[in-house]
Amino acid sequence: MIMERKFGLLFPGQGAQQAGMGRELYEIQAAARWVYDRADEVLGRDIKRLCFEGPENELATTANSQPCIFTTSIATLNVLVEKLKGSPVGNDEREIFSPEDIQSIGALAMGLSLGEPTALVASGAMSFEDGLKFVAKRGEFMEEASNKEPGKMASVIGMELDKVEELCMGLGCQVANLNSPGQVVISGAASRVELAADLAKSQDAKKVIMLKVSGAFHSELMLPAKEKLIKVLEEIDIKEPVIDFISNIDAEITRDPAKIKENLANQLDNKTLWEASMKKAASLGVKDYLEVGPGSVLKGLAKKIDNTLKVTPIHTPEDIKSLAEPQLQEGPEAAQ
Repeated sequence: MIMERKFGLLFPGQGAQQAGMGRELYEIQAAARWVYDRADEVLGRDIKRLCFEGPENELATTANSQPCIFTTSIATLNVLVEKLKGSPVGNDEREIFSPEDIQSIGALAMGLSLGEPTALVASGAMSFEDGLKFVAKRGEFMEEASNKEPGKMASVIGMELDKVEELCMGLGCQVANLNSPGQVVISGAASRVELAADLAKSQDAKKVIMLKVSGAFHSELMLPAKEKLIKVLEEIDIKEPVIDFISNIDAEITRDPAKIKENLANQLDNKTLWEASMKKAASLGVKDYLEVGPGSVLKGLAKKIDNTLKVTPIHTPEDIKSLAEPQLQEGPEAAQ
């Protein structure tokens, strides 16, 4: 079925994990079981147990949360595509959506930080297996870098970007994320971020929140992880996406495989531009989005960026049913 209304596909980043995610889909949907079982097989790890049972502290580590969120997001997408398609996904003994399937429902794909490789798999640029291997190594290398040189991240709310940048420059921190208006996330060595947070509070910031993360992501402290990841990327086949893909690094539609690889590596030690990316997507005329995977953080950010955008979280069987049934009931009228 070719749908008249196509969606922007959004994928969450680290922090969206929750014990029990995907369990209900796995129990009742073969399309989810294939993805989780394949993930266990590819990595030689019990990804299912981590996702379905946790415990939370084990699931929350960078090395575990990244492949678990990725797998859950792709499993959810696989079920969603099958339900919207109205027939089983897969061919050549692979029970996963095809690029053509994605073209029938998706206008574009993008993801926040960790969600970016997920979006690349969704857009047909990477195979599920390559995406999973990449994300597993990404999490492993980032955790190693964090253990070697502890860092922190903080969200500075209500302070102008140029003032936050000036503050960071003087203290050796970095701006890490521009997620929504009025919110700037900073990253760096623990002591420097703590000092920057105190100074921001004494200046123009309305609020400063220390984030519950295990390292200084999107900062120069991730450079050792980046260097290792570049070598992993050399072994991964990336194709041109079949739908528009917007990169976190420059908030532009990115089609060139070499540029995609470069951006994936640069994302580790550079800031992400989620607010600008969402504005770029909106400028293309896309108003309806699906947040595919655990959590609803991206829905909240979208409301702050542009309250005319509609973001529907898709995580449970009920979420998928409530979206798919009205689409299928349209029948022939939904076809172009």
